[in-house]
Amino acid sequence: MISRKNSVTLIPGLIVMSLLFFCPAKGSAEVDVSVNIGLPLPAVVISAPPAVVMIPGTPVYFAPDVEVDIFFYRGYWYRPYRQRWYRASHYNGPWCYIAPRAVPTVIVKLPPDYRHIPPGHEKIPYGQLKKHWKEKAPKKAYKYKSHRHGRHGD
Repeated sequence: MISRKNSVTLIPGLIVMSLLFFCPAKGSAEVDVSVNIGLPLPAVVISAPPAVVMIPGTPVYFAPDVEVDIFFYRGYWYRPYRQRWYRASHYNGPWCYIAPRAVPTVIVKLPPDYRHIPPGHEKIPYGQLKKHWKEKAPKKAYKYKSHRHGRHGD
């Protein structure tokens, strides 16, 4: 049973709630929800499987005939964009953002002149890439290291 003391506080509360529910106030309310997930990675259409070149002194390959920087290392393609890195299992994507600590150090620390192809370094056709990198891959994988961002391309 409800005591007299509880009913004194309960009744006014019910009256106030009823007024709020049945008598809407004039005015308007706005809700603004924003989600910032960064800029999307611009699509790059690579019409044919790209030939690659092994960057001297590293186990990393790059595609010199592609308009953006894409690198191949140990079975994955890597692509920098606006100080972020993306990875794909296929040269044409789909590209997924990866945390900076997941980018292999050897890719982030490529020599600045990696695009210069020295004499004797020929382009490797895409169809031979898998065989080539498995033969040339070092027995010990390069360690991952935490870094804030790479220095490659926009």
